[in-house]
Amino acid sequence: MERVSIFVDGSNFYHGLKSSRSPTKFDFYKFAVALCGTDRKLVRLYYYNVPRDRQADPQKYNDQQRFFDRLHHTPYLEMKLGRLEKRGETYVEKGVDILIATDMINYAYKDAYDTAILVTGDGDVVSAVLAVKDAGKHVENVYFKRGRSRHLLKACDTFRELTPKFIKSCV
Repeated sequence: MERVSIFVDGSNFYHGLKSSRSPTKFDFYKFAVALCGTDRKLVRLYYYNVPRDRQADPQKYNDQQRFFDRLHHTPYLEMKLGRLEKRGETYVEKGVDILIATDMINYAYKDAYDTAILVTGDGDVVSAVLAVKDAGKHVENVYFKRGRSRHLLKACDTFRELTPKFIKSCV
C-alpha cells in the first residue's frame, strides 16, 4: 500500500480558507484521510505555523493556543513551529518554509513515505519538491485557487485545487 505524508503550511492554509470563505473550524484528520483516499495509508500529517505574539494581541494569541491544543489531539499529526520576527510595525513569519523543506527531504531519504502531499500555494519550497522527486518519491500539490504558485504546479507530479465542497466535507 502506498504510504503518504502530508505537509501543511498552516498560515497559507488558514488564509486560503478565509479567502475562499470556507469554514475555519476544521477537522484535520478528516482532511488527511480525504486527501489519501481509501487506497493509500496515512503515515503522518505535519502542520507548520508560527505562534502569535502574546503582547501584540493577547486575544489572537489565546485563540491560536486553543486551536493548537485541538491540533494536539489530532491522530497522526505533528505540529512544528517557526517564529515571528518584528519588522517595523509588522511581523514576519520565519523558518516555516525551511522546516517544511527539511522535513520533506529528510523523510523522503529515510524512506518514511512514498508520496508527499504538500498543502500550500507558496512556491518557496520548489527546490525541496525537486529534491524529493530526485529521491524517487512522488509529490502532490494541494492548494487554494487564490495564491497558488505556477512554479510549484510545474514542479509537482500532480496537483489538486481545494474546492469549497471538499473543504465542507472536512468540517
